[in-house]
Amino acid sequence: MAEAPLKRINKFLSEVGYCSRREADKLIDAGRVTINGVVPEMGTKIAPNDVVAVDGKTIKNSKDTFVYLAFNKPVGIVCTTDTSVEKDNIIDFIKYPKRIFPIGRLDKPSEGLILLTDDGDIVNKILRASNNHEKEYMVTVDKPISQTFVNRMSGGIYLSDLNKTTKKCKVEKLSTYKFKIILTQGLNRQIRRMCSYLNYEVQTLKRVRIMNIKLDMPVGEYRELTKDEFAELNKLISNSTKTYIPKKSNRKPF
Repeated sequence: MAEAPLKRINKFLSEVGYCSRREADKLIDAGRVTINGVVPEMGTKIAPNDVVAVDGKTIKNSKDTFVYLAFNKPVGIVCTTDTSVEKDNIIDFIKYPKRIFPIGRLDKPSEGLILLTDDGDIVNKILRASNNHEKEYMVTVDKPISQTFVNRMSGGIYLSDLNKTTKKCKVEKLSTYKFKIILTQGLNRQIRRMCSYLNYEVQTLKRVRIMNIKLDMPVGEYRELTKDEFAELNKLISNSTKTYIPKKSNRKPF
C-alpha cells in the first residue's frame, strides 16, 4: 500500500481554514506552531497522523462548508487576525461566529471592499499578481489631476523603496480631483506610493470591486457571496496558480 503523501505545515493550516499560508508562516516563524509537541522549521511536512497545534491547541479539520464574505471596511480598521496586538482589527470588528481571515489587505486609512474566508486554498489564487485578477479603486487627491498624471500612473512607476515597477494598469480621470484605477497587483500601499512619486497626496481611497465582486453594502457591514458571485469567481480563478512559478532560465548548467 502506498504511503499517504506528506503536506507542508502551512498548507495544512490553510486547507483546514485556520489561516492563510502567509499567516501560517508567521505563526511558524514565531514558534507558536508545534508538530507532535515539537516546534518545526519552516517548510516542515506532516503526515496524516501528526498532531498539529497552535499555541498549544490542537488543530483538526472539522470543516463542513467554507465561508465567503464581502465586507465594506471602514477607515481605521486594520486587516489583521492578530487580535492581541491590534485593538482595531477586522476580526473583532466583524465578530463573525467562525474563524475567518481577510484575503489580502486594505491599509488603515483606506476603506471599501475586502473578502474574508476560512478557505485558505483560495487566497493565493486571488492575490497572486501573475494571475491578473482585477481590483478597482476610487481615489481623490490633493490637487488637480493632469493628463500626465493619468499617463504616468497607467504606464507603470518604479517604486525605489520596494525596488519594483508597478504593472501597467487602467486609470481614468473622473473629476478634477478624483480618478478610478484598476490594478492586477497588490504591492504594499501601492496607490499611495504611486501618487506620492508624482507629488500627489491621496485624500481618500476606496476599493469598489474585486474581480466580479462589487461593493454594494454600507460601510461597516458584510454579506455572504451569492451563489452566482461564487460561481463566477470560481470560473475566474479556475486557471489560476496558487504558487509562484519561476520563469525558465536560458542559462546552461555548468
